[in-house]
Amino acid sequence: MAGRALRLSWRPFAFALPRAMVTSRGALLERRGWLLRLEDAEGRVGWGEAQHLPRAALALLGCLQPRGSLERQLPLLPPPLAFALGMALAELDGLGSGASGGWRPAPPSAVLLPAGEAVLPALEQAMAAVAGDSLCVKWKVAAAADQLERRLLRQLLERLPSSARLRLDANGGWDRATADGWAAALAEEQRLDWLEQPLAPADAEGLRALAARLPVALDESLRDCPELDVAGWPGWQVRRPAAEADPRPLLQALLAGTPRLMISTALETGIGRRLVEHLAALQALGPTPAAPGLAPGWRPAGELFSRDPQAAWAAAGPEWPA
Repeated sequence: MAGRALRLSWRPFAFALPRAMVTSRGALLERRGWLLRLEDAEGRVGWGEAQHLPRAALALLGCLQPRGSLERQLPLLPPPLAFALGMALAELDGLGSGASGGWRPAPPSAVLLPAGEAVLPALEQAMAAVAGDSLCVKWKVAAAADQLERRLLRQLLERLPSSARLRLDANGGWDRATADGWAAALAEEQRLDWLEQPLAPADAEGLRALAARLPVALDESLRDCPELDVAGWPGWQVRRPAAEADPRPLLQALLAGTPRLMISTALETGIGRRLVEHLAALQALGPTPAAPGLAPGWRPAGELFSRDPQAAWAAAGPEWPA
């Protein structure tokens, strides 16, 4: 199969979020990208998704490619393009097939709470919908004035059930002094899973010092600073497959039982989400199961988000090149 031609087809997609996702990096209002259909000579199909990929990047690939040529190009391609191709190639190799056990559904996700004062009403809704002993919430911080967020934290902790879990995501928006203040406030908090990317991605020294005081999970550091040595990181890694590159190494790491890898969404369509949920299910079977970060309620409704890839494909834009 390595020398046989594969046919690539692309369709653009775009969707607006039901509400703005506000973080320390700004407000996310929409998602755009491309869906990929990859067909081999036997008529088997693999599906992929590439977010934030300029149309010009598709010119890096022809409409027909030998398998070996694609594999050699993957390490040199933009990460979103490598992700789309890697997941499609994995499906051609049997991922998600009946023989491999099919596409696994994800375990219950953490609830993503909005930034600022909207956090408290959202927490009340989450507590009404999810039992306390299985409730895990993630709050976007470093997106409003620190004094306001510290007050909201006290109110959140007063309301959060004793059996619930809490994650705080600063998206790299704190300086060391601010992070120290939050660490002091949370030093005795037994419900805290971790602080997610509390400091700038490149601040390896500050991140390690903070991790000596309470749990810290890396997110943006894993992608923005590949030069950092995170192989020996003692805490969690928030793995956002659609924002990385070829997902097959992560798939193999999860199958091998690599600990402390939490799977998180980049707000994919149904095609990308199918793989992300499968990876989250594998993580839950590993030695350190954790609720994935799938941001329930942060996508609009519609066929573009169907788990049936044909339905998602049909809901996207016209095929390119026409």
